[in-house]
Amino acid sequence: MTLLDLLMRDDPSSPRSDSPPDSLITYIHQIRTHSLNRDLHPQKTAKLPRHVSVGMIPKKIHEVAHFSSYVSQLADSVSQTEIGEITHFVDFGSGHNYLGRALASPPFNKHVIAVESKGSNIAGAKNMDVLAGVAEREKVMRNKKVWRRKQDEGKRVEELDEKALRRAKREFVMKEGKDGKKGEVDLRPNRELETIYTPEQGRGFIQYVEHNVSDGDLSDVVLQIQNLNIHKSPNGSNPKGHPETDQPQDVKEKDINLMAISIHSCGNLTHHAIRSLLLNPAVKSIAIIGCCYNLLTSSLTLSPILEHPHLHQRPNLQPINSPSLASTPDPHGFPMSSLLTSHQMGLNITSKMMAVQAPYNWTALESQSFFTRHFYRALLQKLLLDFGVIGFIPSSSPFEHPPAIQSTEPIIIGSLRKPHYASFTSYVRGAISKLRSSPTPPDLSSLDALSDAQIAAYARDYEHRKKELSVTWSLMAFSASVVESLIVNRVVIHALECLLVFRDEGSP
Repeated sequence: MTLLDLLMRDDPSSPRSDSPPDSLITYIHQIRTHSLNRDLHPQKTAKLPRHVSVGMIPKKIHEVAHFSSYVSQLADSVSQTEIGEITHFVDFGSGHNYLGRALASPPFNKHVIAVESKGSNIAGAKNMDVLAGVAEREKVMRNKKVWRRKQDEGKRVEELDEKALRRAKREFVMKEGKDGKKGEVDLRPNRELETIYTPEQGRGFIQYVEHNVSDGDLSDVVLQIQNLNIHKSPNGSNPKGHPETDQPQDVKEKDINLMAISIHSCGNLTHHAIRSLLLNPAVKSIAIIGCCYNLLTSSLTLSPILEHPHLHQRPNLQPINSPSLASTPDPHGFPMSSLLTSHQMGLNITSKMMAVQAPYNWTALESQSFFTRHFYRALLQKLLLDFGVIGFIPSSSPFEHPPAIQSTEPIIIGSLRKPHYASFTSYVRGAISKLRSSPTPPDLSSLDALSDAQIAAYARDYEHRKKELSVTWSLMAFSASVVESLIVNRVVIHALECLLVFRDEGSP
């Protein structure tokens, strides 16, 4: 923790008893100079009501509260310009729509278009909308006797209680409804009932659009806004529970002013949000927070010197949900900016994954646990190599690597239960058990005679390397803050380049 404090919190110019080298002090000053300012100076922030924050952990509540207030204030500022009032807020990758739900609720009362590619996320978000009071569940009138009879028919005789058995013995005749027909019983569970959003003057509401954002083109989303049909109040519902529709106004494209928003703009989603500002006349402004930099694709073909020589042979370095690491450039990938592209400012997977780290938030307890997990995993790789379970990867690089830094064959362990991290012995036993139960287990016969004493000897003999690993990882995470600055500022550079193009072309 002393090193982390020196790197990120302490004043490196102050006298210290441990006397770090001048080169390290200079390096710390340089990294801090080029890192982002992380001081938060929030404006007036509305506290999220309990019913709106349903499903949120404290971290999410903090993020949504601050960002929803910021988005509202930004929209107010935009309304004072020639653009006019922002009519709709398009949430890119809305997920469970925590941000949109807050913006649609008092005191903001905004019209939110939640764009999400996964139907399951939309279904879950609608359920939470009902709990938050933003929407209402479709009301279904059920005949209690019919309902119970239908429920009983789906059970085996031995599962029926005494009352159900008596009901089964009684003759039952379905009565005719008001329309003269014998009614059908609606047995849909609550989660399958329709979610009704009622437009009211001065209140916000939400519209969900299932759409995969791949290039920033929102023309089909704008079309759905123009054709928007919003359900009437449940009072206007017919007996089948399919409410009539009402279009509150004739929405035309020229009347639409969109703001693209995203509280977690993962990977290329940031690029698509920026492109939406350029491709769609209806999009007037954007408010996005980039994250998951490891999911960024690249528009450049990286030099072999910049890439790990065995990167494509190591699937455990690639996130499961990341785009392919193929060498084919992605025109929508990093860095976007013409200036950065001209300087071949590409990022390899290691730099992007380290830029995701948040070392400024690491506590002493979290750091100890974090470094212990990394040490155990690295030491397990050494053990597996020594016992012949894995070997070195033959080098295909034009550069010769000494055996000390050769890459070893990848083997995926994944996460283990917390008790397995109590000691290296328990970690190794848990990892071996998990490997044996995997669909394609490696040959672990050489480990059959492995004793606890041998495992403990590894932990004892290499204990001093844990500090080296912790120092290396701390320096990598601290240095990657410059990479994060580059990733964030490429947006500003790209925006300035677009402004210059518009000015040269005579655009307003």
